[in-house]
Amino acid sequence: MIQTVVKRDGRVVGFNEQKIMGAIRKAMMHTDKGEDAQLLQQITDHISFKGKSQMTVEAIQDAVEVELMKSKRKDVAQKYIQYRNQRSIARKAKTRAVFLDIVNIKNNDVTRENANMNADTPAGMMMKFASETTKPFVDDYLLSEEVRDAVKHNYLHIHDKDYYPTKSLTCCQHPLDNILDHGFTAGHGSSRPAKRIETAAVLACISLECAQNEMHGGQAIPAFDFYLAPFVRTSFIEEVKSLEQLLGEDLSRLYHTPIDDYIVRPLDGLTGDERTIQHAINKTTARVHQSMEAFIHNMNTIHSRGGNQVVFSSINYGTDTSAEGRCIMRELLNSTYEGVGNGETAIFPIQIWKKKRGVNYLPGDPNYDLYELACKVTARRFFPNFLNLDASFNQSDEWRADDPKRYLHEVATMGCRTRVFENRFGPKTSVARGNLSFTTINIVRLAIECMDIADEKERIDSFFAKLDNLLEVAARQLDERFQFQKTAFAKQFPLLMSKLWLGCEKLKAGDTIENVINQGTLGIGFIGLAECLKALVGVHHGESEKAQELGLRIVTYMRDRCNGFAEQYHHNYSVLATPAEGLSGRFTKGDRKDFGVIEGVTDRDYYTNSNHVPVYYKCAARHKAEVEAPYHDLTRGGHIFYVEIDGDATHNPQVIMRVVDMMDKYNIGYGSVNHNRNRCMDCGYENAQAEMAECPHCGSNNIDRLQRITGYLVGTTDRWNHAKLSELNDRVTHVDNCNPIGE
Repeated sequence: MIQTVVKRDGRVVGFNEQKIMGAIRKAMMHTDKGEDAQLLQQITDHISFKGKSQMTVEAIQDAVEVELMKSKRKDVAQKYIQYRNQRSIARKAKTRAVFLDIVNIKNNDVTRENANMNADTPAGMMMKFASETTKPFVDDYLLSEEVRDAVKHNYLHIHDKDYYPTKSLTCCQHPLDNILDHGFTAGHGSSRPAKRIETAAVLACISLECAQNEMHGGQAIPAFDFYLAPFVRTSFIEEVKSLEQLLGEDLSRLYHTPIDDYIVRPLDGLTGDERTIQHAINKTTARVHQSMEAFIHNMNTIHSRGGNQVVFSSINYGTDTSAEGRCIMRELLNSTYEGVGNGETAIFPIQIWKKKRGVNYLPGDPNYDLYELACKVTARRFFPNFLNLDASFNQSDEWRADDPKRYLHEVATMGCRTRVFENRFGPKTSVARGNLSFTTINIVRLAIECMDIADEKERIDSFFAKLDNLLEVAARQLDERFQFQKTAFAKQFPLLMSKLWLGCEKLKAGDTIENVINQGTLGIGFIGLAECLKALVGVHHGESEKAQELGLRIVTYMRDRCNGFAEQYHHNYSVLATPAEGLSGRFTKGDRKDFGVIEGVTDRDYYTNSNHVPVYYKCAARHKAEVEAPYHDLTRGGHIFYVEIDGDATHNPQVIMRVVDMMDKYNIGYGSVNHNRNRCMDCGYENAQAEMAECPHCGSNNIDRLQRITGYLVGTTDRWNHAKLSELNDRVTHVDNCNPIGE
């Protein structure tokens, strides 16, 4: 007698004879003779009592076919077989349609899920084939019933779900000194320690590229200036030694001569050691500039992940006040300003200026001149973004101005906003750590489900009850994924788990990574706070102080629950202001299907990113800062603040400095400025005109706008999905005619 049934997705459920009867009845009703109740019961009873205690769905259906063929109702057997075949075709139809879109390089939300990936190349197509095949496997075999149901019904989104079976981690802040000082092995070859700036710059690229192939998120260098600075001095010494050979003179006394700054100056009028030192400085600075050019060029051309995607890379810098560190930053910024190729803006690495009082923020600070240069570069090239080390939550008690490794106590971030700093299981640092995985909850849907409750207090209380339950589901899901990830072996991540991750030196190739990955973080994210508030109280947080109070209450509750989850599950949980790309439209589409078009909630093709004021809401930059600032302390898994300006920012880099001033004033952790930049897709020429219909350089009409999508730049909006394009078209500036940033 059949007791349990093994479904197609592997789940075992109790046997239900009504399912057999229902399928046979459908077949009978499609024949001329109609239903035969006696035969229906006879076949059902026979299969139920004669079958094995556990059978698969396919085996039961085979038995039904056999019994129908034995009966006098061959017409029913024929319809049943047809129905079964049609169901099989239907199950495959969706996958077939998706695959054909990939084959035919259709421009849709599947092929444009990640704007940084070119899904039209053979390697990109293979990645999408693998991705779309893997996700159903994860749903069927790796997720609990509770989580699978939450995902299916649009409450939860598991980021990088296609990478779930690989056990990979999200991202890492590279301790680059481990690579530069000791070398590393990746694949069949080994790299020796660096001795000169050119080698150091190349190894930085290789480290980022190799790790990208081992992880599903981005790669970052937390202290680019500190790590590369020593190789400026070794290159200077090389230049002095070259002069030794040329002059036939021992110049070893000059190897470690104090240098105030690496500034190129003419040699006219200089004599003796002064002339020799300046000559070596000039040559060294030229080499550093070329190395920074090469680094930027490589990060925009070297591909990873099977050859379809440039490395999603970020670099943090700004606080090394040594002459060598300043040389690295100056030439990096100069190279960025010049552009790559035909002068176009470099998409990667995402550059992040670490702003700190006493170091680089106020006139008189040792690196203030470089801060001014950084603002000038941002006004033309979007980067660097600005990370506020003076924000209350970005500080460390262990930071000391005279500590040569003070960068260990400085927060660093990923370009799209991922932040890792606090740590329950080791040092408070960003270095050699990263996010393990993150999951986003749909707070808008929860709010929509409460809209019919007339009493406002009861409506909001109901929302919080739903939120609490969904937070529990998300936390359990992240722990379940952690338990799966920790079973991976160190040898599966040859670079990450030998040189980059905190504590990896303890591991042997055959060890699991369980003992070290808890240094990372698990993120619970959210999007659509504005739409959530609109559904609950009729206005968003940019429009109303009451809505702002509720918004802060919601995200504070999430933060407090994450702190509780950290104690419960013994992980580093944090709240993430999710950088939604494909998700921004996916949640909206599902909610609109279920609830219809709701003004201010589901009437656009996207939900607003995280806690941002909606992109379509016209307000001054100061107001936007006042509203969004308090959320940065609450979302320590990552956040970002944007100001949109119009016109040519290159004529007014002071506007960038004023935005950074606002960040300082309002305790904002991380931010940047978006502005106008046109790009000719044929020759790469760029300018900042309001509209550029024809390229003045080559005459092409193939013009696109260079824009930031969620934190990173994309060379062409052709790779943006429908939702993000809709959001782009809705963006308004935070300026007026009298004030450049609308303060």
